[in-house]
Amino acid sequence: MNLAKSYLYFIVTALLTISCKDTAKKVESPITNVDTPIDSTKIKNDSIVTKEDEEFELTEENAIDFFYKYEQTLEANKVKITTNLGSFTVELYENVPYHRANFIYLTRKGYFDYTQFHRVVKNFIIQGGNSDDRKTGKKRNEIGRYLLPPDTRKGHKHHRGTISMPSSEMDNPHMLASPYEFFIVVTDPGSYHLDDEYTPFGRVIEGMDIVDKINNQPVGEGDWPMQNIYITKAEVVK
Repeated sequence: MNLAKSYLYFIVTALLTISCKDTAKKVESPITNVDTPIDSTKIKNDSIVTKEDEEFELTEENAIDFFYKYEQTLEANKVKITTNLGSFTVELYENVPYHRANFIYLTRKGYFDYTQFHRVVKNFIIQGGNSDDRKTGKKRNEIGRYLLPPDTRKGHKHHRGTISMPSSEMDNPHMLASPYEFFIVVTDPGSYHLDDEYTPFGRVIEGMDIVDKINNQPVGEGDWPMQNIYITKAEVVK
C-alpha cells in the first residue's frame, strides 16, 4: 500500500511539473515597462513631441533677442513683392537690423502672401500687410504678438520709394512699430515730416511704376481701394 501511494505521488508531481513548464512557455506579458527611457531620436511620426518640434511663437519678451540673432545669419537683403497689378523689388538697409530681419522672417514664413494693400493715400503712400480675410488674423496669431522699437537715427529719410513701418494703433507713446505692415512713400521728392516718427528700412529699387499704379487706384472710405489689391507672393531674392 505504501508502495502504491509512493508511485501515485510520483505520477502527480511529474504531471504538475510538466504543466507548469508549458504555461511558462506560452504566457507573454503585453505590458511594457512605462518607466523605460525612450530615445526620441529613433521615433518618427510618433505622438511624442520634442521641444525642437514645438511651434515657436514670438512675444514682446523674446522678439528683440530673436531678431538680433536671426539678422546675424542673413545674407539676402532684397524682397520681391508680386501683386495682381504687377511686381516690384525692395532692397533692405543692413544698419536697421530688427526691421530688416522682421521683414525677411515674415516673408519666409509666407505671411505677406494674400494680404492686401489696404490703404492708398493719393500722392503720399501705399500701405500693405493687412487684410479683411480671417486667414491673415490666423497667421498673425500663429507667428505671435509683438512690436518693434523705432530706429530713426540711422540717417535714412522718407524719400520717394522708401519702405517704412507704421506705428501700432495701440496705446503706444513710444511709437513702437507694427511689424506686420509696411508703407511705401510715393511723394516726390519725399515725405520728410515722417522721418522722426517712423523707421525707414529699405527702398524700392525696381518696379516703382507698379507702386505708382497702385497709388492711382480708386479708393473709398478709409482710403481702402475700391478693388482689392492683393500681394500674391512675397519672396526673398538675391
